[in-house]
Amino acid sequence: MERRDEELIARLVEGNETLRRYVEDHRQYEKQLEAYNKRLHLSAEERMERKRIQKLKLAGRDGIERILAEYRRTQERQRAASDTF
Repeated sequence: MERRDEELIARLVEGNETLRRYVEDHRQYEKQLEAYNKRLHLSAEERMERKRIQKLKLAGRDGIERILAEYRRTQERQRAASDTF
């Protein structure tokens, strides 16, 4: 994640339960993937599980990005509205 995104997440996570859940899940998936990636050999079942976790992590990242994009759009609208007055 970009530093700008991380800073925004840190500000928003306390007031947004969905974002908090996505961030927690993302961290957990990252830890699980690190454990798989440290191993030299994975069974077919373990490779499938690693791929499943990768997909969950990506879906969570997409959720985080949607929340950040919506926040930025809202901020832009508010700035535009205040500039017109």
